[in-house]
Amino acid sequence: MDFSFQPKITKKLILSRFSEEQLMEYYLHIPVKKGLFRSPLRRDKQPTCSFYRNKSGTLIFKDFATGQHLNVFDVVQSIFRCDYFESLRIIANDFGIVQDNTLHKNPGKINLNPIKIKDKEISKIQIEVQEFTDSELKWWGKYGISKDILKRFDVYSCKHVFLNDQLFAKSQQHCPIFGYYGKKYQGLELWRCYFPKRTSFRFITNWPSKKIQGYDQLPKKGKLLVITKSMKDSMCLYSCGITACAPNSENLFIPDKVLEDLKNRFENIVVLYDNDKPGLYNMAKIRKEHPELTYVFIPKKYGSKDISDFYKDHGRKETLNLIKTFILWLKEHRQN
Repeated sequence: MDFSFQPKITKKLILSRFSEEQLMEYYLHIPVKKGLFRSPLRRDKQPTCSFYRNKSGTLIFKDFATGQHLNVFDVVQSIFRCDYFESLRIIANDFGIVQDNTLHKNPGKINLNPIKIKDKEISKIQIEVQEFTDSELKWWGKYGISKDILKRFDVYSCKHVFLNDQLFAKSQQHCPIFGYYGKKYQGLELWRCYFPKRTSFRFITNWPSKKIQGYDQLPKKGKLLVITKSMKDSMCLYSCGITACAPNSENLFIPDKVLEDLKNRFENIVVLYDNDKPGLYNMAKIRKEHPELTYVFIPKKYGSKDISDFYKDHGRKETLNLIKTFILWLKEHRQN
């Protein structure tokens, strides 16, 4: 019978024995360093990741392409598809803090002298803007978005994008880049860069997670506010006379404090996300937390997953008719 003592596994215990840098290097299999590097968690053709320390001093692995901000326990959960408590067990077993016969030891090398990361957020994104080309304006026009609307929402055509003083991307005719300007924060310009022709990782941003797209363009009061999933959808709705905004990403929602303020400013708030699997999943998750809001999506029969695609597929007249249908339904819903 084994009477050996096994300590209780906690985050505090693990970090008292090994540094966050040592843990990161063990599981990511790359050295913790300053600057940009390719993601070890996915296929990455160019450097899009960096390390930094957040306000509480925690070491964070940031992926600019996916928008992920992961501490080492998040990294382990992502790699092994486990929950937080299982990640503690895995780390404790791999680093010899405990011996758990139910787990196999994951291979890795413990760096005894890792570089200490002291850099704080926010990452620097710099944009060299240019005039919109005719083809770019034509592309936006498919969604009902004019040059005046782009100007109102602080959207720019980007010639070059620099990430932490390194050239990150260059606009090309077949691959334009658009920048959503979010003013300044802690002395740095905030940008959300959109690569519409990419099939994946279409955004990089240094916007704080709580920042809301289209918030600065909202009126002080109104009858209807639509919370959608993107700046493009918000601008498309604006072109149809509907006030709209969007969280920083589809995986996030409006912070509670801001949402309470919006409830006082608008008589009705409707959530309109994509009708695909991620959109419906996120909308269901939000609905659990905020059942007082109204939730709608574009019916599958139209073949368009969001309002801007509906505009492109069916035109302005049909989009206005769809919005009228939603508004009539909303009035009936409120009466009942």
